[in-house]
Amino acid sequence: MSEWKEIPASEYCINVADGTHDTPKPLDIGEYLITSKHIIGGKVDLSNAYMISTNDFEKINLRSKVDKWDVLITMIGTVGEVVLIDHEPNYAIKNIGLFKCGEETKARWLKYYLQSPPGKAEIQSRMGGTTQEYIALGELRKLPIPLPPLPEQKAIASVLSSLDDKIDLLHRQNKTLEAMAETLFRQWFIEDAKEDWETVKTGDYIKTNVSSLNKETALKTIRYLDTGSLTEGKIDSFQRFDMSDAPSRARRIVKHNDVLISTVRPNQKHYGIMKHPDKDVIVSTGFCVITCEKINPHFIYILLTTEEMTEYLHSIAEGSTSTYPSLKPSDIEDLEFQLPPEEILKAFYEYADNAWNKIDYNHIQIRTLEKLRDTLLPKLMSGEVRIGVKNE
Repeated sequence: MSEWKEIPASEYCINVADGTHDTPKPLDIGEYLITSKHIIGGKVDLSNAYMISTNDFEKINLRSKVDKWDVLITMIGTVGEVVLIDHEPNYAIKNIGLFKCGEETKARWLKYYLQSPPGKAEIQSRMGGTTQEYIALGELRKLPIPLPPLPEQKAIASVLSSLDDKIDLLHRQNKTLEAMAETLFRQWFIEDAKEDWETVKTGDYIKTNVSSLNKETALKTIRYLDTGSLTEGKIDSFQRFDMSDAPSRARRIVKHNDVLISTVRPNQKHYGIMKHPDKDVIVSTGFCVITCEKINPHFIYILLTTEEMTEYLHSIAEGSTSTYPSLKPSDIEDLEFQLPPEEILKAFYEYADNAWNKIDYNHIQIRTLEKLRDTLLPKLMSGEVRIGVKNE
C-alpha cells in the first residue's frame, strides 16, 4: 500500500459530517432518528429507532442528510462500526459520522478500507475518551484514504462486493425459508385449528436448561455465544476464551436442535435454533436452552418466535420483579397451545426439517464466504494481493 497515494477523507469525500449533537424530543409517531447503537453488523436497525418531528428531521438533514452511496460510521460507544448505504434512506443521524461519497465505487472502496486492519488501526489511533470511547469529527476528516489506480480500486471493490452480495443472498434465502415455514405453521395450527384439539403445555414436551458446565469439565477453551450475538436465528459471532478467563455467564451446554431464547427483553428477538454445535460451544445463562424431547424443535421454535408470542412473552417479562424485563424457564414451560393430530404434525415436521436443512447448508456456505472475504480483505487493502496488476 506504500506505493498508493493517500488523501484525507475530507478530500476523498464530497463532505464529512456527524449528524446532530442535540437530543430532539422523542415522539410515538414521526420521522426516524438513528444513533450509534442502531448500526449493527453492517446494517441499520430501524426496529427500535427514535421517532422525531418532521421539523427536527429537516433541521438535522440540513447538516447531514444521508443519501444513497454514503458511508456511515459509529462515533461513540462501539466506535468504528461501518455501513454502506446502497438505497435511498429515510432517517436522520446522531453520533454517527457521515462520509458523503456520491457514487458507488468510492463508497464501496471507503467501506472496505474502514473495515480493513489498516483502516481500523487508523480509527483506533484517533479515538479519545475515558468513560466512553469516541472519535471526533475533525479526526474523521483527517483519516488518510489510500488510493490505488482507479481500475484496481474498482476491481478490488468488485471482488469484495461479489462476496458480500452472495452472503446477503444466502441470508435472504434463509429469511424466506423461515417465513414460509411460519406461514404454513400459522395456517395449519392457528387459522385452521380445531376446537376439539387438546390444549397442552409446552412443559409436557420440552425440558429447559438441561445441562451446564461444572468444575469437572474437560474443556480448556470455549467458543462463547452471548445473547447479543444471536438475533432472529442468525449468529453474528462466537467469542473465544480460555476456561479460566470465561465470563461467569458462560455456563449452558447446547446440543443439536436445542432452541435458544433470551430471557431478558424478549422483544429484542435474541433467539435461534442450534445446528450441530461443536462440543466447545457454550452459551450464556441469559438464554433459556430448550430441549425438545417429545416434539419437533422447529414446531417449538416457530411457536415461541411468532410476533404474537414475542409480544406475549415480553408482557410477561415486563411484569417480572427483576431489574430488567425477564422471563423464567417456568414462564416458557407454562405456555399453552393446541396439539394438532399426529398426521398434521408429521406433515409439518417433514416440511420444516427440509427447510432447516437448507437453512443450515446456507449457513455453512455463509461462514465459508465470510472467511474467504475476511482473509482477502487485509491482503487486498494492503496491496499484498493485487488484482489487475502483475505481482512483482
